[in-house]
Amino acid sequence: MIGRIPILDVKPLVDCGRRPARAVVGETFQVSATVFREGHDAVAANVVLRDPAGRSGPWTPMRELAPGTDRWGAEVTPDAPGRWTFSVEAWSDPLTTWRHHASVKIPAGVDVELTLTEGAELHERAAAEVPKSDGRAVVLDAVDALRDGSRAPADRLAAALDPKVTALLGRHPLRELVCATRALPLQVERRRALFGSWYEFFPRSEGAVLEPGRPPVSGTLRTAAERLPAVAAMGFDVVYLPPIHPIGESFRKGPGNSLTAGPHDVGSPWAIGSAAGGHDAIHPDLGTFEDFDHFVARAKELRMEVALDFALQCSPDHPWVREHPDWFRTRADGTIAYAENPPKKYQDIYPIHFDGSRESYRQIVDETLRVLRLWMDHGVRIFRVDNPHTKPVVFWDKVITEINRTDPDVVFLAEAFTRPAMMHTLARVGFQQSYTYFTWRNTKQELTDYVTELAGDAAAYMRPNFFVNTPDILNAYLQHGGRPAFEIRAVLAATLSPTWGVYSGYELCEAQPAEPGSEEYLNSEKYELRPRDWAGAERHGQTISPLITALNRVRRKHPALQQLRDVRFHRTDNPHVLAYSKRSNAPYLDSVLVVVNLDPHHTHEATVSLDMAELEGFGLTPAQARGAEPFPVRDELTGETYHWGRDNYVRLEPGRADVPAPAHIFALRPSSQTGGSPNDERQ
Repeated sequence: MIGRIPILDVKPLVDCGRRPARAVVGETFQVSATVFREGHDAVAANVVLRDPAGRSGPWTPMRELAPGTDRWGAEVTPDAPGRWTFSVEAWSDPLTTWRHHASVKIPAGVDVELTLTEGAELHERAAAEVPKSDGRAVVLDAVDALRDGSRAPADRLAAALDPKVTALLGRHPLRELVCATRALPLQVERRRALFGSWYEFFPRSEGAVLEPGRPPVSGTLRTAAERLPAVAAMGFDVVYLPPIHPIGESFRKGPGNSLTAGPHDVGSPWAIGSAAGGHDAIHPDLGTFEDFDHFVARAKELRMEVALDFALQCSPDHPWVREHPDWFRTRADGTIAYAENPPKKYQDIYPIHFDGSRESYRQIVDETLRVLRLWMDHGVRIFRVDNPHTKPVVFWDKVITEINRTDPDVVFLAEAFTRPAMMHTLARVGFQQSYTYFTWRNTKQELTDYVTELAGDAAAYMRPNFFVNTPDILNAYLQHGGRPAFEIRAVLAATLSPTWGVYSGYELCEAQPAEPGSEEYLNSEKYELRPRDWAGAERHGQTISPLITALNRVRRKHPALQQLRDVRFHRTDNPHVLAYSKRSNAPYLDSVLVVVNLDPHHTHEATVSLDMAELEGFGLTPAQARGAEPFPVRDELTGETYHWGRDNYVRLEPGRADVPAPAHIFALRPSSQTGGSPNDERQ
């Protein structure tokens, strides 16, 4: 419905306001709307943000984002978790209209006394709305000046246009024809829903023993806990474990997903369930719930959270298959249908069938909630959900809503490498984070387009988690790019997305595929134990863990890298060099500029031409913002300082032993600081 003052196309808006837009505590985001009225009179608008208790804080004035567009916006920052609302108010602004008319008429000598009298009446009305304690007398002085016929008209007008008067009336405007949108929902979640550094590893590989002629010995949750200090030292704050449940014997897969498993083959952790139990049990080789509690406690001591895989599927030996056969689809030959993703076949996994009776569907929902709450009781507050796109969206809507109703701090990550519509819908119905197509976006244009998309309207509900690799995905870029490829992708993931992740072995630059053209790893850890010699790799410098550590340190230091919505790309004259900036105003002004050579094989030179308008608000002086003076930037990877301006030369060489990566991560330094190198790195 259009009011007296139209307010249209309000953003952020999810499903026409039927579902809440999303933010996290302390996240600053823009509310915008199209606001206008008939004729030439001025309008104004503000945002009203109400907390979960219904209390509204000081309203936030909006400004026209680009003159003549009628598009207004303001940045707001919720400061507590819970269900908030926001609305946009708009009104006719008679004082701004009068100021414009008076500034034209009085110098021209047109209707001088009438105009000044009208101005006095408006200011007198406005003064009545200004508290005495906030300077009402300042406005009343302007009223007296406007009515003082002994003074020159220009002086009377100047008194009303005094910055003290206009600033005060900006805080307490005279509003006519006030209209407002309905209250729109805003779900504010904890910071971890947006910002975090994830590390994935298989507990059974940590502490595993492989000796020729002897059966392999699995690692345990206790031996896995011994790896946690090293993970924490690299700066990770989330440790993600693949399924730790019993693994089925029937149709167990051997190494490399072979159909025949030997007597000592460990099978895939995603083939969940055996005589030892199902989703509510721990694999006997890994230990007990006491051991799991120890693992969680140790992670907490190191200021890390544990994320657990939730894969809603079963091996043929899972207790559910025996107890609830109606939860599975039976084929024409009487067998239960196993999972397929042609040409891949997963004979060791039975998917859940959601289209049976209403009663079986209710049972599946109840059992899912029971299992999740069991692990929540053992300290898990983050779940990485395996293949959620193969289950009904309405199912996840129900499950996540029920969990977050009582435990709003629980975070769900959707591992859904699928069609965009499904990925976006899963985010809309409640998944706090989403896997993305980042793994396959490698060129300058691909990265620019994709990150711009993620940081746009989609940021109101979909938060990306940029995993550089997974146990399923060894991208061709990594296979053929050597160590520099691993460095480049780590820099991109850690600085483009507020949440990023690595799968164990990435720091060792593991890049051997199962076969040419495959994204599967040779000796895939999904099917066999894979202990790694971490200490030996460190001794021989065969690891990029120092770079990963530096990236996570920089991410913790810079709030600009902890948000998604404010990323801007800058022009470079080389298709292999990508430049972008990020800025944050909370909890303090912070600005970061990143330049990356995307080619792992060759050195590239480029001129980076900064869009100075996009750097507005980055703490530059007016001369620096115009490009008239250089400003200092400090490379957070090397500690070097340069002076940059509008156009800047860079040379980025992959594979240099004295440089962490073929990239710069610049912090924009206050203009009062001096020193460092000129902007041309050749000098």
